[in-house]
Amino acid sequence: MAETTTGRRERKKARTRQALADAALRLFTERGFDNVGVREVAEAADVSLSTLFKHFPSKEALVFDLDADIESAMVAAVRDRAPGLPVLHALRDHLVRTRTAVRTDDPTFVLVESTPALRDYARRMWSRHEKALAAALAEATGLAADDLAVAGLARFALEAPGLARASDDPARALRDLFALLEQGWATTPLARGEDR
Repeated sequence: MAETTTGRRERKKARTRQALADAALRLFTERGFDNVGVREVAEAADVSLSTLFKHFPSKEALVFDLDADIESAMVAAVRDRAPGLPVLHALRDHLVRTRTAVRTDDPTFVLVESTPALRDYARRMWSRHEKALAAALAEATGLAADDLAVAGLARFALEAPGLARASDDPARALRDLFALLEQGWATTPLARGEDR
């Protein structure tokens, strides 16, 4: 009986959270992030303001409702990789699968890119992800979380999808960036031309 009640309660929380995120995105894209208050989002989702803040700690967090899921999936890509699969390849494959599908005409992407407060929040969010990813990489490699190689790979992994999105073929560009990391600058045509 308790398991059924817990399951029902969790489903209700998930529905409320999704209703809030959906209402926020709709209102923010219709009227602009700065022109909508959190009270309006709560009313549109038919919940109290205190309920909104139980699910989302800030107005900006309403836009990034999958924040924890994204971080968990990245960490799992490292921790749960197939035996013998290098960490670098597991991370690359995960990012190609999950981060290159973001379309620049997606309403959430447009909203974030056009709103300074949301861009700043996204940067802070990625910084939190960087720490979690560095911890997973440290665990997988036996190095310290603050080791330059671990911290560098975590930062690179989080920045590379943004660079790749500017390409006509983001998945290929991301693979190329990871190949550059793995094989080094000396393998690039630019490096071979440096002696001129």
